[in-house]
Amino acid sequence: MTRRRKILLGLLAAFIVAQFVRIDKTNPPADASLDFIASKKPPAEIASILKTACYDCHSHKTAYPWYSNVAPVSWWLKGHINGGREHLNFSEFANYSPDKAKYKMEEIVEVVEGKEMPMLTYMVMHKEAWLSQEQRDLLVNWFKKEL
Repeated sequence: MTRRRKILLGLLAAFIVAQFVRIDKTNPPADASLDFIASKKPPAEIASILKTACYDCHSHKTAYPWYSNVAPVSWWLKGHINGGREHLNFSEFANYSPDKAKYKMEEIVEVVEGKEMPMLTYMVMHKEAWLSQEQRDLLVNWFKKEL
């Protein structure tokens, strides 16, 4: 057996074994009254954009796609979701202090305006999350008004 073939078989074996290390796809329980949309009551269009482009990573309402079943992609995905929830969690927004909520909304303006969010890696697999400039402007203007 050639060295190249041994390496390929080793990689294949590692890939197969990795499939047995599953991520936890359970969404934590969420009090609906603490959700950003419930507490801030944005217009329906703003709420729809947030749910489509932000909530999968920034809330307890994650809809895990098919590729979340394939390691090591699933591990990378779960890391992004955990980080997203830690940084900004729309499901717990009403628990934020007024200063923290204001800061988070300022950050939303900054990252949406700067086209840093949604992340390109997310948008590639979720075409519905691509935001037009008009949608970005709607979000930015609404959040600025709320500030």
